Amino acid sequence: MTRAMNVVQVLLLISLAPLVRGVIAQLKARIQNRRGASVWRPYVDLFKLLRKEDLVPPSASFVFRLAPIVLFVTTVVVAAFVPLLQGSALLGVRGDFILLVYLLALGRFFLMLGAMDGGSSFGGMGASREALVSTLAEAPFLLGLMAVAIAARSGSIAGMVEWTMGQSFFQFSAVHALAFVALALVAIAETGRIPVDNPTTHLELTMIHEAMVLEYSGPSLALIEWASSIKLTVVMALLIALFVPWGIASSLSVLALGIAALVLLLKIAVLVLALALVESSVAKLRMYLVPDFLGVASALAILAVVFTALMR
Repeated sequence: MTRAMNVVQVLLLISLAPLVRGVIAQLKARIQNRRGASVWRPYVDLFKLLRKEDLVPPSASFVFRLAPIVLFVTTVVVAAFVPLLQGSALLGVRGDFILLVYLLALGRFFLMLGAMDGGSSFGGMGASREALVSTLAEAPFLLGLMAVAIAARSGSIAGMVEWTMGQSFFQFSAVHALAFVALALVAIAETGRIPVDNPTTHLELTMIHEAMVLEYSGPSLALIEWASSIKLTVVMALLIALFVPWGIASSLSVLALGIAALVLLLKIAVLVLALALVESSVAKLRMYLVPDFLGVASALAILAVVFTALMR
């Protein structure tokens, strides 16, 4: 029964990911006094792309077709590490937080290869920028998770969640705050959101992710966009599970799972609203300022690790 529930968690996350993206776009439109597209628009776009022809540049090799598949598969596997409605996950092993970080890095790596394999100058430019951002984001991502792992004395995400649930909300310390802010800053970079990247831009001087996918179309582009939505939702769910897991079902009863689902939706709604407000309030950073942005995340993550080690 527990394993079946874990499978449901993964399927729920994968299926609702485009909706989260649609809600963010709708909230941003409302904040900016625009009508905006329907929250269901990402689903319509995915179905439309899946019905279109998959065009491949003449100079591209098999890597171009392989990249979206690897990106999608690695993102789905990452989703299986994160608890949603209960304290366990479908895939949970000791030290899986390290595996989570590097599975995301593997997906990015193949997407960069696919962008360069397409032969477009924009693809190469986007890949080089993505390499810079991912390199700078990797260390604070690992260190932020490591700070929680040291405090929980567990290398698994499920173990960290279980430890946090055993703490009182009022025991939320400065270490938790440092790790949370560091991971939140990294999450913005990892998911390509403002101020690091603009997911809706097509200006060649500013785009990062969009530059890498310009040559893709049809089902390949659908996989990339779906994977991007899943990654955004996974990162949100990870922040919730690690720092505010209270409300997760303690049993597999219908009532407990229903309450857990409502609490989870409320937490995601708060994060979605916060992200929409941030993206509507700040402008995209220039590329030479991105290292400073992620440098702040690195400093906070290092402080979190040091303070956690001293407290132990």
